[in-house]
Amino acid sequence: MLALIVAYTRNRVIGNKGKIPWKIKGEQKRFRELTTGNVVIMGRKSYEEIGRPLPNRFTVVVSTTAGFEAENCTTASSLQEAVEKAEKLQPGKNIYISGGAGLYGEAVGLVEKMYITEVEAEIDGDTFFPEFDESLFTKTIDEEVDGEIPYTYVTYTRKDR
Repeated sequence: MLALIVAYTRNRVIGNKGKIPWKIKGEQKRFRELTTGNVVIMGRKSYEEIGRPLPNRFTVVVSTTAGFEAENCTTASSLQEAVEKAEKLQPGKNIYISGGAGLYGEAVGLVEKMYITEVEAEIDGDTFFPEFDESLFTKTIDEEVDGEIPYTYVTYTRKDR
């Protein structure tokens, strides 16, 4: 399965100055649960923010300017190459595209599923998740979480696949 996974705010913010602009207890639980034991594809800036391969996952970093090689980590020069490497090196594993904005823009038209955490707040930022045609997907609300900043886990499944 090829999917993307993202958290964004009501105003579609996913980042600010290279960082996730919120800290919400428990919000990243779904990311860990879905991606552990699978493949994560991310852009160079997202990888550099984390600073290392994620544990118990195979990471493919998309970059045309830098090469990252580590245990359970490799580099590709495009999203297409990253998906091909993931399928070859980790056959049968689910592949999750996890940012940033450029990769999300490419991935929206390719993925079977989108696992989105909708953060119920307007937060300032400089990086946004792209608009997409919701009519191409079936939307399922998986869980609503109350708290200081509430959020909702939503899954969009492409209708034509």
